Amino acid sequence: MSQALLETVPGVTPLSRTERYVAPSGLDNPDIRDNPEGRGHGTAERTPQPVPEPVKPSSFARFSGLLRLPSLILALVVLATVIAWAIIPSVFTPYDAVNGTLLDRLQPPSATHPFGTDNLGRDTLARFIYGSQTTLLASGLAVVIALGTGALLGLLAGYLRGLVDEAIMRFMDVILAIPALLLSLTIITGLGFGTLNIAIAVGLASTAAFARIMRSQVLSVATAGYIEAAKLSGARWPSIIFRQVLPAAITPVLALAAIEFGAAVLAISALSFLGFGAPPPQPEWGALISEGRDYLQAAWWLTTLPGLLIVAVVLSTARLSRWLQDRGDRS
Repeated sequence: MSQALLETVPGVTPLSRTERYVAPSGLDNPDIRDNPEGRGHGTAERTPQPVPEPVKPSSFARFSGLLRLPSLILALVVLATVIAWAIIPSVFTPYDAVNGTLLDRLQPPSATHPFGTDNLGRDTLARFIYGSQTTLLASGLAVVIALGTGALLGLLAGYLRGLVDEAIMRFMDVILAIPALLLSLTIITGLGFGTLNIAIAVGLASTAAFARIMRSQVLSVATAGYIEAAKLSGARWPSIIFRQVLPAAITPVLALAAIEFGAAVLAISALSFLGFGAPPPQPEWGALISEGRDYLQAAWWLTTLPGLLIVAVVLSTARLSRWLQDRGDRS
């Protein structure tokens, strides 16, 4: 539009000669400066910018993320406390777990005895603290046996397949068809009584769960490209299994190990409640509840408070297992 025509338009002030638009030079125009040859009708061709690598969260960021999970923090506190009881029980109680004072028998919970005393005047909390050594050690041994045996059988079944897979998984189906507690009782009948035999029995009864989940993970990993590349490069199958397949498939198995630890605590406590565990007066979690059931009406604390602690430990392991599974899914 010409300058004379602009002067006739109401509300529009024409530009003076010094205010008229002057096209920027090549040095002032970024499009021309970046594109000296004038490609694309004056539009500069931008060079592709490198994609920044994702920043890994720092240790402080991971710790602050844990603080946003109060249930997980509570579970870790419960498990850490129980493990500390098992390692150094004498630090947490001044009382003897075996010998008591008859004058203090069947005292209710108080500041002196937070969990009360039993029929022989022994501090119930002290017996539970010292009993954590036996119960947690047996539970850990049971999980190690189940994890080692089940993971190995699952690896072989998922990688070798064929007749090996059929034989192993049909045997696992037979184990799953029998209730775990009944199978544990059957194994204990052959091995004999005692905490060690209970741990072996519970571990063997829990093997099938680890074998099945490990097999499913191996089947999903065995067809990956790097596994095929390892096969074509001439690597032997034991090397492929333990150096390639196992690290990629172990995370869900570890999450299962956490929840199976809680199940082992329940199973070992149940078997010791039935009298298959350590002989008295050695304290054991299930045996404490069994000893207090004869005084349930007069001394409710002998069974109720140890039972609540066992429930807290089992729920804490379940919460830890869910957190490990969520981390495995995100990774």
